[in-house]
Amino acid sequence: MKYFWIILVAVLLFISGFVYYKYYFVFGEGVKSGVLNYAVKKGNIFKTYEGKLIQQGFGANSKTGSLTSYEFEFSIEDEVVFKQLEENNGKTFDLHYKEYHGVLPWRGNTTYVVDKVVNMK
Repeated sequence: MKYFWIILVAVLLFISGFVYYKYYFVFGEGVKSGVLNYAVKKGNIFKTYEGKLIQQGFGANSKTGSLTSYEFEFSIEDEVVFKQLEENNGKTFDLHYKEYHGVLPWRGNTTYVVDKVVNMK
């Protein structure tokens, strides 16, 4: 019986550590810049805030000197940040984001979660 409790505690600790690492550990964070394409609130059960930023740059696979666009799809953590993005659609933003290993349905549809607007032009 003693070994059962030791194994049970070890398994629970392992599962807790895995869940934390997969869904709550911030893998990376940084700033992305680009033109806001859209900001929406959507979801079947959990309504989350989602957005897309269009980044411009020189692509490695493109012809010399031509511009290509990169899309950065993200979820938005805070309703205040969402309202600021929604009201200024089409403007250029610098957005601070956190990257997680996994997606939680109530946090959003992507592993990238924007938590604040750094700059808006």
